[in-house]
Amino acid sequence: MIIVPGQAGKDLCDPHLGMTRRDLLRVGGSGLLGLSLGSMLHLQAASAKAADQTGGGALGAPGWGKAKSIIMVYLQGGPSHLDLWDPKEGVPDNVKSVFKKISTKVPGIDVTENLPKLAQITDKFTFIRSMSYTPNGLFNHTAAIYQMMTGYTTDKVSPSGQLEPPNPKDFPNFGSQIIRLRPQNVPMLPFVMLPRPLQESGVVGKGGTAGFLGKAYDPYTLYPDGDDMDQTKMERIKVEDLQLRPEVFALRLQRRAKLRDALNAGMKAVDEAVSDYKLNEYYDRALSLVASGRARDAFNIQAEDDKTRDLYGRNTFGQSCLLARRLVEAGTKVVEVIWPKVANSDNHSWDHHTDLTSRMRDRSGPMLDQGLSGLLIDLDQRGMLDDTLVVAVGEFGRSPQKGVSTSGNGNSADGRDHWPYCYTAVVAGAGIKRGHIHGQSDKTGSAPLSDPVHPGELLATIYHTFGIDPATMVMNHLNQPRELVKADALTRLFG
Repeated sequence: MIIVPGQAGKDLCDPHLGMTRRDLLRVGGSGLLGLSLGSMLHLQAASAKAADQTGGGALGAPGWGKAKSIIMVYLQGGPSHLDLWDPKEGVPDNVKSVFKKISTKVPGIDVTENLPKLAQITDKFTFIRSMSYTPNGLFNHTAAIYQMMTGYTTDKVSPSGQLEPPNPKDFPNFGSQIIRLRPQNVPMLPFVMLPRPLQESGVVGKGGTAGFLGKAYDPYTLYPDGDDMDQTKMERIKVEDLQLRPEVFALRLQRRAKLRDALNAGMKAVDEAVSDYKLNEYYDRALSLVASGRARDAFNIQAEDDKTRDLYGRNTFGQSCLLARRLVEAGTKVVEVIWPKVANSDNHSWDHHTDLTSRMRDRSGPMLDQGLSGLLIDLDQRGMLDDTLVVAVGEFGRSPQKGVSTSGNGNSADGRDHWPYCYTAVVAGAGIKRGHIHGQSDKTGSAPLSDPVHPGELLATIYHTFGIDPATMVMNHLNQPRELVKADALTRLFG
């Protein structure tokens, strides 16, 4: 089946016909990866043409268009800012962290003893210590994750705090928007998510899909089996769908290419209508992705020497950060490294309602410290931090007071509840200031004292670094125009 939807009231062969965000050439009845991927690349390029006609107002502003790629280190579960990178002294015992404050490479920037490796490289990044928002509905993870990843909130919050599962009406993940507006120019997967999905209890993947943009812009997901602490987990990635058997390439691919040519030749009107979109070019690019081996080579993490692998940490999170660097190096635009533990769970999850001291000291803290520091060091040494944006953030922080309930959850005296009113993010690369603190929290880390930053503003800044105006319009599932995000970029982050 061939479907070429056009704009209402326009002739199919009108040379001025523009492809809207909802227009799509679909070739059905074929399971060959190359053809479906070709349609995806075609749609991405058409959408980017519209984006290039906007955004001029931000052109020339600090940071505009500096990023070629982004690695989002997403700390799902909500890490405690007070116990990591915004230590406080002279506060009541039920607020003060049990972890000592330590100095860092940059005078005046302190962290807790949980981050000794990051403390040595604070000259490479900026702390945003004034992340803040008032939640929509309950203080649950899924609603906050959805907002952080899409820039939008939803009213569908149930009494238990859970949201409905992902659906085609959702707002798209920011990564889907980026690859739509800035399509690939090399044969490489544009958007990869690993090593597990965004998740709170049974709600899996909310905020992690392309939503109303369609599955063509969904991330390529790498969710290998195995324990989250398993250092070999990322070595067991399956990439069979990126491989072509010799008989497929020699026989089936040739037959289907001939079939495509025959259909185009027999449908002159359709052929003329889409001639400007150079479909063969996009099919060729898709086939190049599969045949080139670039993606398969990037996934071969065992090609790294032991020294580099040890730098990141021999666990799922550390090796995921290493794989993210390899993917970006090979040409991937967006990589989201999701913290390898379900949001509301125990052990090395960031959802520290109980047992915060031992869990952060022995599990989550060391993993984050080594993995994130290794990523920043490695990118900088390779010269990749100049055009790779790195963002490390969770959906919220933790309550300043221990043992209190802010979200309906039970909390022990050694636990902190959800707290969206003030928390910390790390941003680096693509022109971001080095050795800098943006914003300040109050004396207990309860609220911003200066320069509050909404998650939407962080997303707007991400778009800005790719040369995309955050106000660019996208048509939703009801064909209604919506901004990428209703916020402005934080140009003061750039130096």
